[in-house]
Order: sequence, then C-alpha cells, then structure tokens
Amino acid sequence: MTEKVEQAKSVLVELAQSLHARGWLQGTSGNLSAVVERERLLLAITPSGADKGELHPSQILTIDQNCEMVNSSPGKPSDESPLHVCIVKNRDAGAVVHTHSVWTTLLSDVRQDGISIEGYEMLKGLNGVTTHEHKEWVPIIENSQDMLALAKTLEDKLARNPAAHAVLLRRHGLYTWGRTITEAKRHVEILEFLFEVLGRRKSWS
Repeated sequence: MTEKVEQAKSVLVELAQSLHARGWLQGTSGNLSAVVERERLLLAITPSGADKGELHPSQILTIDQNCEMVNSSPGKPSDESPLHVCIVKNRDAGAVVHTHSVWTTLLSDVRQDGISIEGYEMLKGLNGVTTHEHKEWVPIIENSQDMLALAKTLEDKLARNPAAHAVLLRRHGLYTWGRTITEAKRHVEILEFLFEVLGRRKSWS
C-alpha cells in the first residue's frame, strides 16, 4: 500500500505541474486525485491552497470515502474532496482532474444546462469514442460553497448523463476523470482543446 501511495503522489505532482504550465491550474486553483485502494476506498489528493506549479509529493494527502485524512500529514484536503469521491464512486474512476482554464470558465457561463460538442476528430481521444460524428454532452451544474450539497447535485447529474466524460461547474471550471491517471490526463487535454476551439469559434461569429 505504501508503494502505491508514493507512486500516486509522484504521478499527481507530475501531472499538476504539467497542467499548471499549460495555464489550466493557475494560482492555487484546481485539484487532482487518484485511487490507491478501492475496496476500502482511499484517495491520494492534492491539498487545499497549494500552488500546483510548485507541488511536492510530501504535500499530497490520503483520504477515505468520508473525506477524512487517514494519516497525520500536514495540510488540509481540498474542499472539493466530496466531488472527487462522488465521481470515483459513480463513474468507477481511477483518477479525477479538476482544472480552472479560461475557456472552460467562460463557456460554462454562456449556456444554460450543458454544452454539446460534435464533429471534431479530437473527440476520438475520449474513452469509448470511435468516430468524429460522436456527440459529447457536457452538463453544467451551478456552483456552490456547500460541498456536500454540490456533491449530491453532481451525483444526480452523473446519473442523468451516463455517457458524459466530464461536467462543468458554472463560472468555475472542468471536472473530468479516467480509469487511470493516464486516461484522465488524456481526457483533460482533449476536452480543454475542444473547449478552446468552441470558444474561439464563438468569438469569430
């Protein structure tokens, strides 16, 4: 178990620094997690208030399904930990990535209940998608500071949209996931690309 936790910490730090360099985790925004044990659910997760560009493995925390820390490490789990646990449980995900990019924040504020993406070759980078003719629906949920209530809203939205690979929080950012950290990284790259395309296309119209 210790080896799995340490490996997850290293990979999360590497991913966080990569996403920070691309402008998707600026300041102390965003958070990432990875499952290290599923039977007795344990997640490695980034701490609250940490600069993702300067993150160190020692800062990564381990929490249980109740978002309680399972060790005495310094730091506080992300306030959005309940959302990570919700996604892991409802999507059988192995990793969750939450970014705060300019394009996802803008686009989350210009539509009502979701964004439809279709006809783009990059969609084929999403798990299970084999054609550019795929129509991806990304639901939008209203942001809230009540994380338990927000997790319940998210759970309902995931249940209503079983094919979705991501959700947006209004004026906040993107949540996506994958069976592995590698897949979650691919999903965030694909989706951030597509949202930027949509945003730039809208600005030309």
